[in-house]
Amino acid sequence: MSQDFDYDLVIIGAGVGGHGAALHAVSCGLKTAIIEAADMGGTCVNRGCIPSKALLAASGRVRELQDAHHLNALGIKVAGVEFDRNAIANHASNLVSKIRGDLTNSLKRLGVDIIKGWGKVASNQKVTVVTDNGEKTITAKDIMISAGSIPFVPPGIEIDGKTVFTSDDAIKLEWLPDWVAIVGSGYIGLEFADVYTALGCEITMIEALDNLMPTFDPDIAKLATRILIKPRDIETHTGVLAMKVTPGSPVVIELADAKTKEVVDVLEVDACLVATGRIPATKDLGLDAVGVETNRRGFIPVDDTMAVLSAGEPVPHLWAIGDATGKMMLAHAASAQGIVAVENICGRQRTVDYRSIPAAAFTHPEISYVGLSEPQAKQLASEEGFEVSVVRSYFKGNSKAIAEGEADGVAKVIYRKDTGEVLGVHILGIHASDLIHEASNAIANRQSVNSLAYLVHAHPTLSEVLDEAYKRAVTH
Repeated sequence: MSQDFDYDLVIIGAGVGGHGAALHAVSCGLKTAIIEAADMGGTCVNRGCIPSKALLAASGRVRELQDAHHLNALGIKVAGVEFDRNAIANHASNLVSKIRGDLTNSLKRLGVDIIKGWGKVASNQKVTVVTDNGEKTITAKDIMISAGSIPFVPPGIEIDGKTVFTSDDAIKLEWLPDWVAIVGSGYIGLEFADVYTALGCEITMIEALDNLMPTFDPDIAKLATRILIKPRDIETHTGVLAMKVTPGSPVVIELADAKTKEVVDVLEVDACLVATGRIPATKDLGLDAVGVETNRRGFIPVDDTMAVLSAGEPVPHLWAIGDATGKMMLAHAASAQGIVAVENICGRQRTVDYRSIPAAAFTHPEISYVGLSEPQAKQLASEEGFEVSVVRSYFKGNSKAIAEGEADGVAKVIYRKDTGEVLGVHILGIHASDLIHEASNAIANRQSVNSLAYLVHAHPTLSEVLDEAYKRAVTH
């Protein structure tokens, strides 16, 4: 540790990214402090991944127990399934409390100083913290910003937190409206549509782009529409904007053509969830004190080592990770970035391999992906002069999926025709979020279908869906 500073590393923001960075910093021998103005654990633990998975787990059980056709096929009869909305909500909040406590305790146990207050960069290697007891300044050899993000609310949409709300409020499950409009069909909108429909709500999904699920591979989006949307109480509007949303009873939504901006319909619903993505929480971080300007959307510019950039050049001893950088707005991506930043602080050159970072939507069944979509792969192929090949294998041919009565789904592998290098893998099906990691590791190691096809998978397991895809690739 340097004797010239209060700390080797000060981290602003104690979300999953900041927490992971602090743990790694301690393991590298750095005296570390973490500053948090709100809840320990940030968005993921308190308002995102953790509570939403609790809601999805409970509502998914309800969906399964109410699916008489599925249960009858397994020889099971269940009658009169009931659920307690308040108890489901408590399940989520109790899980949040436990995970938040575990996270805080892990930092304390390792000797990380936790400072409650608003932290901002004061100057090079100095941070000010506004606490309940006033303002103080601390010095650090290196500073890392892990400020996270907040839900984006488009102009014209008024939020009251009760009838019109973002995921921050939806996660509390304070009531179950009969009819919920969901603005946006990304993973947040999809997951809440899954929860609400399982618990008996009707959904209207509004997507400004021409196709539902525009961030997913087109094949997966098409199949997901058939499995996750059409059989359920979900009507959809594509190519339209929620131009104006007014809270109340009812909530009034003016729908406008996305291209002409002319109003085409007016909806009256019981509630509206605004799931239109997230924006960085980068205001009032003191970045101007060190000559750093955020980009047009508010993200902090960084290079591949996670060093913050000013006019294209790294700012000495200043790093940023997580949603605030806009690279990949996922909790585990933030953790990976934090570890990479600490490695570079310690003089060990390392960068983030974004192509190998997987993502998932925890719907029933799940969607997961890693690497490039087919359009992205074809774009890269045209730029670099190679051909793209695609193979698919289906859960309906997988013995374990058939045994579970969960045979809807597909695994799609995108690879280079010449070398066989895997460029992207997309899975829709039971336990897709777990299956994707084999593909993630393959992409991280730039492996080829020519070697992957000869690896051995246990039988009968869901992993054979990928095994079958790799084998099809070498005989394609």
